[in-house]
Amino acid sequence: MTFRQQSAPYAHWEFVHPSSGDRLRVVPERGGLVTEWLCNGREMLYLDRERFADPAKSLRGGIPVLFPICGNLPNDCLPLVSGDFTLKQHGFARDLPWQIALLADQSGVMLTLTDCADTRKAYPFGFRLQMEIRPLSAALEITITISNTSESESEPMPFSFGLHPYFNVSDLSSSAVEGLPGRCFNHLEMAEAETAAQLSRLAQGVDFLAHAAGPVTLVDEQAGTRLQLQHQEPMDLTVVWTDPPRAMVCLEPWTGPRQALISGDRRLALAQGESTTLSCRYSVI
Repeated sequence: MTFRQQSAPYAHWEFVHPSSGDRLRVVPERGGLVTEWLCNGREMLYLDRERFADPAKSLRGGIPVLFPICGNLPNDCLPLVSGDFTLKQHGFARDLPWQIALLADQSGVMLTLTDCADTRKAYPFGFRLQMEIRPLSAALEITITISNTSESESEPMPFSFGLHPYFNVSDLSSSAVEGLPGRCFNHLEMAEAETAAQLSRLAQGVDFLAHAAGPVTLVDEQAGTRLQLQHQEPMDLTVVWTDPPRAMVCLEPWTGPRQALISGDRRLALAQGESTTLSCRYSVI
C-alpha cells in the first residue's frame, strides 16, 4: 500500500491498493475530487486535463461531489424559515478544499468537508461530510456520512446529495446504458420522456434522470467492458449525461431530483445532531 503526495502529472494524493495495485488519484483542494481510478490496468475516469489546469474553468472529469443540492434552484434561491439564501447549481462541495486521510484499515481514503463562514452565507447550517472511498477488487465503493453539527436547534437541515462521475468510453456511438425504466425525466426540456429515445441520442448529448429498480450498467461495446452502478435508497436515482464530442458518459447517483429542496420530492433532512449514511458501488463486471 502506498499513500503519498505526488507532484506529477499534477499535484495530488495517490493511493495504491496493497493487493490489486489499483490506484486512486485525489485532489482534496479541488472539491475533494477523485481525478483517476485505475482498475485492472484500465483508467476508468475521464479527465479533461486542459480544463483541470485552469481553476477559472468548470471541471469536466473525475468524480465531483454534489451537495447540498443536485441540479439548480429557481433564481439560485433557497427559501428557508430563516430567510432566502443564494445557492448555485449543484451546491458548493465541489468547489471547496477537503481534508484527506488514510482509512484506519488502510483500504482506501477518507475525505472530509465541514462548514465554514463562506458555506453558512449560502446554507446556514453546521455540517460534516465524510466520504470513505475504497478501490476493491474490480470495484470502487463509496460510503458517505452526512451530519448536522449545528450548535443550536433550528429548522431541520434539508439537503440532496449526488456524485457526478465521468467515465471513459471508446465511442459514444457504441455505448449503451442498461437497467433503466421505460420512462425518464429529460432535464434539457424539463419534461417526461421515453428512456429509449434518450439512450439513442447519447452521441448527440443527453441529460436525464431515471429511477431504476436495480443496478444500472454502462456498456462500452467497442472495448467489451461493462461498468455497473449499484446504489441503494435513498441514493437510488440515476442521472445520465453526455457532452459530445467528449468520449465519456456520466452515470450519477442522486438522492433527489432537481429542486427537491423546494418541491419536497425526496428531500432529505437532518435534525441537530443527527447523521445519515449513503453508499454506492461501481463494479466492473
